[in-house]
Order: sequence, then structure tokens, then C-alpha cells
Amino acid sequence: MRIALDGISKGRRGQALPTVTLTFETGHARFVRAETEQRPTVLGLIASGRMRSDTGRVTIDGEHDAAQLRRRVALVDAPEVSDPHPGVTLAAVVGEELMFAGRGATPLHARRWLANLGFDDLAGSPIGTVDPAARVRILCELAVLREGVDALVLVSPDRHGGRPDGWWRIAAEFAERGYAVLVIVGGAAAAVIAGMPETLNAVHLADATTKPVPDHDPAQPDAGRPDVEDQQDEEDAR
Repeated sequence: MRIALDGISKGRRGQALPTVTLTFETGHARFVRAETEQRPTVLGLIASGRMRSDTGRVTIDGEHDAAQLRRRVALVDAPEVSDPHPGVTLAAVVGEELMFAGRGATPLHARRWLANLGFDDLAGSPIGTVDPAARVRILCELAVLREGVDALVLVSPDRHGGRPDGWWRIAAEFAERGYAVLVIVGGAAAAVIAGMPETLNAVHLADATTKPVPDHDPAQPDAGRPDVEDQQDEEDAR
């Protein structure tokens, strides 16, 4: 599977997201730099078929098919879209995701699932206190439980602190398992990842945050808070 973002942007003159062109595909982990509070989530929503871009197009295996993107690409930990509330216990987060995946979702099921990953001691902890690498591992493992998921778009794991090499190696591991992985990060994390010898692929937006795009049709609304495509419900946006 190959997902291509060709000249996409969002908002008048790219205020919500400047012009981006990149690809990510099965068996590879790629990272892309996106700065500011809103842009990483906007990019993640567009890359996973949950938001329309104002310019350019997004294709999956050469076809424009947003519904297929939503089915096959999991949007992981995107702020205000698919991130768990920091005060919710890890067991509760796991139970909810197990339910969405059609699995047993009782507290016992959740604890057993965490135990299988080696995180049973964290079951009662608020997810906001979980180590960043463990958080990425758990949320990505939950995402791929859903039927038909072939790709992961992980949004801003660096916002939780910790060392980027920890969660980047996890992203690379999921690529080795046969998933297409895109990780959206800030500049500091991008610099660390770029210097790691095991980095599989690197995509830099570099100066994209300062490059304007042509004015849009005045009839088109500017982008403010992410407008999830077709008003997908919370389950579909995860």
C-alpha cells in the first residue's frame, strides 16, 4: 500500500497547513515535521482520509478514495481527535479500544491484554502519566487490532516528553511488521530521529511552515478547528 499526499494544504494561504508533498508505504516508517499546535493534527486528519485538503490530493495506491483511507489508516493519539483524556485509566482506554475492535472489553479483558504486553502494572494509572514510549506501544497495538488497518499515522508523540528514539524504534518495528507508518513530529524530535542510524526514511517539511499557498476561492471557508470529513463520529476518527 502506498499513500501519497501531493501538494495538500489547508486554510487560506495555508494558515492551518502549508503545502505538503510526501508519501508513506507498507514496510516503511517515515517522519514529517509539522510545527504549531494545530498543524500536526490537521496533517494527520488529511493523511488518514478524515479531512479534505483545500489544495492537492491524497491517494491510496494511486486512487482517490477517502473511505478506503479511513478504513485502512488508523489515526493514533491526535490531539483533540483521537487522544484519550489524560485522566482516564489505562485499563479504561484499553477496554474502549477492545470494544471498537470487536473484542472482549471487560476490565478483566483489558488487564489481560495489558499483561500480555507486559504493562499490567500500569492498568490503574491515568494514561497521562504513562511513559511516552509505553503509551505509543499500547496505542499502536490497540489501533492495529481493528479489522482492515494497514497503516498508522501517529501524531505528535514528542508532546508527551521522553526520548524520541524510544517511540521512533517502536514506529520502525510496526513498519517491519508490515504496516505503513507516518509519524508527525516537531523540529527537535525530527533532528534526533534524523541522526539515528536505524531511521528507515526521513521526510522533512523544513521551511514548509513559512511557505504560503495561493489564495483560495473566497467562497471556501478558512480552516479553524479541524473539520473532520463527512463529520465522522468519534469511533471512525480514531
